[in-house]
Amino acid sequence: MKSIAVYCGASFGADPKYADAARALAQVLVAHNIGLVYGGGNVGLMGVIADAVLRLGGEATGVIPRALVEREVGHAGLTRMFVVKDMHERKAMMADLADGFIAMPGGLGTLEELFEMLTWAQLGIHAKPVGVLNVDGFYDGLVGFIGHLQGTGFVRPEHAGLMQVESTPEALVRRLQGAVLAT
Repeated sequence: MKSIAVYCGASFGADPKYADAARALAQVLVAHNIGLVYGGGNVGLMGVIADAVLRLGGEATGVIPRALVEREVGHAGLTRMFVVKDMHERKAMMADLADGFIAMPGGLGTLEELFEMLTWAQLGIHAKPVGVLNVDGFYDGLVGFIGHLQGTGFVRPEHAGLMQVESTPEALVRRLQGAVLAT
């Protein structure tokens, strides 16, 4: 596993533990020699994880739509930065550049990106692992809802299992690496 796309908030959230988790994930990525692929912003958790990866000597690749360069304040110090036409191109390029995906705490955009990668895996568009960093129970409600979808017959058990959930960065990265080896 050479790179992981990380989806996370363009804001910090209401608790400093989310930024702490972004820095901890950066440490794990660099320790495992895994490059960061992310949305290219210099704000919120996006900026925190990119800055931490770079400070630790890792590689950070940003992919940002032209319209968001100013709004998300495109990060000027990345290893690589791609400015793309729109969100569709951003998501496709991030998927192409990454060997796996992690959703950290974030908002609607983070959820949309997570669900798109899960759907693509379900449809066989990619066979890359998809993980959720469940910082202090942030995603407990979502995990429960996926169980509800499975219980009501709208999601098959094998598709519900595509979302791999761990509460620590080290456990999640190791789990994603194991999923890659198993395929």
